[in-house]
Amino acid sequence: MEAVRLSGRGLVVCLVVVLVAAAGRIQAVEEKTKEEVVLTLDNSNFTDTVSKHDFILAEFYAPWCKFCQKLAPEYEKAASILFNHDPPITLAKTDITVEDNRDLALKFNVQGIPALKILRNGGEIVQNYKGPRDADGIVQYIKKQLGPSSVEIKSKDDVAAVIDEKKIFIAGVFPEFAGAEFENFTKLAKTLQSEYDFGHTLDAKVLPRGDSSVKGPLIRLLKAFDELFADFKDFDLDAIRKFIEEEDMPSVLVHSADPSNEVYMGKFKSRFTRVTMLLNFSSENAVALKSKFYDIAFLLKGGKLGFQIADLEAGGDSLLQRFKLDESRAPLVFIQEGGDKKYFKTNVEPDQLVPWFKKFLDGKVEPRKISQPIPQENNEPVKVVVLDSLQDLVFNSGKEVLLEFYAPWCIHCKNIAPTFDAVATFYENDTNVMVAKFDITLNDIPMEIFEVRGYPTIFFVSSKGKIVEYDYNRGGNPEAFIAFIEENRADKKSKAEDEIQVDVKKESDDVIESKTEESSNAIEEEKDEPTSIKDEL
Repeated sequence: MEAVRLSGRGLVVCLVVVLVAAAGRIQAVEEKTKEEVVLTLDNSNFTDTVSKHDFILAEFYAPWCKFCQKLAPEYEKAASILFNHDPPITLAKTDITVEDNRDLALKFNVQGIPALKILRNGGEIVQNYKGPRDADGIVQYIKKQLGPSSVEIKSKDDVAAVIDEKKIFIAGVFPEFAGAEFENFTKLAKTLQSEYDFGHTLDAKVLPRGDSSVKGPLIRLLKAFDELFADFKDFDLDAIRKFIEEEDMPSVLVHSADPSNEVYMGKFKSRFTRVTMLLNFSSENAVALKSKFYDIAFLLKGGKLGFQIADLEAGGDSLLQRFKLDESRAPLVFIQEGGDKKYFKTNVEPDQLVPWFKKFLDGKVEPRKISQPIPQENNEPVKVVVLDSLQDLVFNSGKEVLLEFYAPWCIHCKNIAPTFDAVATFYENDTNVMVAKFDITLNDIPMEIFEVRGYPTIFFVSSKGKIVEYDYNRGGNPEAFIAFIEENRADKKSKAEDEIQVDVKKESDDVIESKTEESSNAIEEEKDEPTSIKDEL
């Protein structure tokens, strides 16, 4: 009986041990779920960590980036869900603003942020993430990536399950699932799995569009635009890629905020010389203009030009702002070529469209720069400089010029505005000095002259043409800017007057203090981190 009691106690002890161990595992999982669901990787552990995973999703981000900030909670939520997947799926992030991590950004060709990359087979295969940016969308997309790269389609019921009518679907039709053509199709599907959905079938009759009698081997690309499908019979991998690139974009992309449009917008921005028509769809000439524009796009399909059209009453006004133009110029055609080359035809009529395009294709249209109109009145202490007045007001005026490149929406530009007003007031009686500002949202920046990397960027241009960029380590108060001007002006006074330099008179001090106390303090607080003063481009 005693032995039985001992065994019972032993059983109880064992159960306690098991329960404690299980609780420890649950706690560890909970702690990891809360604290480490998104792995933080840097240059020291990135390669080693990735090499231990067959599949990992990596985000490259910058803490200041508003799009990264918007993605962060969705990414964390998706990571929590996928951590509990069987097997667990790892999501990671890397801050590319850290100096040691910049080589990683170059290695993985990070061109914009946030950049999401799918890394397979320990990092041997790198693919761009092409899915949604909300938590549920990320989860569904990633789960799909873990499945087969191409699924077999046996019936019309399978079609309903695997083909999304709003997305590109690439189907392979084969007499048998063997041979060089099928092998190449499978290779391509594995390579492009993150960008497209693939399927293969023995019977073309199950596919929703196209000739149902073909036996293959054949590739059929299904799409929700233009001809709705396109067939291709060359199974050379490079040829297939070219075919897909030519067929996976609408001939004319309609600009909209619809999330399903994001994939096409990404391709439009990255692959093409971009041609945009902006007009009011309800205007008198809209039908004729759209017809001509679509004709041109269909004629030039498959080339280097990509076409989009936007309604000014349905989001097109945002493009106008981006192009630095106003609605009085519409209807218009705007072409962005490699680099900063821009071509545009404003207030275009239907009968002008084709001749102007022909001139452009023949190289007979000159690139144009965008400038605000030169203001008729310019009487404020801080003068307005536009692109068309830059040479006359800054370089040919014989003046010593402090010039700010700013954006109206930039918080740091707003903070520094009273300081600039105070500096301009201080020099009101010095006709040789001008304080000026240049709105980058309404004028093209002459980057060949001024290297503007963020806002505000401030330069001093001497009367002799020497250009010096302001270093924010000097401070953000009026005295610092006045000292900067006095140090660099080409028309320096006598040595005695130079020694006085910025020993500002009491009454001038009062003007400066009254106008700048608040903004000066705000900027002074940031001066230890000069890069934080600028909103990045």
